[in-house]
Amino acid sequence: MKFGAHVSIAGGLDNAPLNAQALGCETFQMFSRSPRGGPAPIITPAVIKSFRSRAAAADLKDYYLHSPYYINLASSQQRIRVASIRVLREEIERGSILGAKGMMTHLGSAKDLGESEAMTMVAAALAEIVKGYQGTTKFIIELSAGAGEVIGDTFEEVGWLINEAENQVDYEFGVCFDTQHAFASGYDLRTAKNVKMTIDKFDKNIGQDRLAVMHVNDSKVDLGERKDRHEHLGRGKIGLAGFRALVNDKRLRDLDLILETPPDGVAEDIKILKSFRL
Repeated sequence: MKFGAHVSIAGGLDNAPLNAQALGCETFQMFSRSPRGGPAPIITPAVIKSFRSRAAAADLKDYYLHSPYYINLASSQQRIRVASIRVLREEIERGSILGAKGMMTHLGSAKDLGESEAMTMVAAALAEIVKGYQGTTKFIIELSAGAGEVIGDTFEEVGWLINEAENQVDYEFGVCFDTQHAFASGYDLRTAKNVKMTIDKFDKNIGQDRLAVMHVNDSKVDLGERKDRHEHLGRGKIGLAGFRALVNDKRLRDLDLILETPPDGVAEDIKILKSFRL
């Protein structure tokens, strides 16, 4: 099990490994473009060489991309849906160029459509994104916090989407389990017993083999409040006992755990995770 954090790419993509190393990361996550919009910067051979060299020098073998925030595969507006499909395909291709292990994304909101239509639309979009894809970066669906009509906030929904998409295309999707999102969606992680029960539910509805990476974030909001509000470890409603249990769950020992906590104090959060290793 390796620990890391989402890091900045300010000044260039190849600065990400340096920023990760400075925080004490053993793995890391980054954007490959602005999360708010605009064209993606070209990944030149010089950038690739510098990025990979710096990652290797810091012994950072596994790293991930996160898609932009504006993705919505459930939009009733065709231009938004089509653009989301295009950007996500670009991101897994860009990830392959950089050697990223996976690219994770939220799926969007069904606020303009009924749930049934939105789910069918998202499954079809997922299949379209990876059709003919030959790259090495894994497409990873991130569990959401359940705010509004967001898609993918329950294990049942994500399991259905994966099965439906894979019936349409020859590809195996991965899943990112975000502790804050899961907690806000009603999955209790405050004790070792509840951690075991929640991972059991994940295995039943999605499958343990689908779990590709975890985001480890404490929560500013209480269980089931359906809001996406991250907090530093031990300062939120989940508490340190839950994170200690996750780190020491043998079923999770091969996973990378990535923090998305507020920038001030991320290095301390990494130290906390490392202290939980038995």
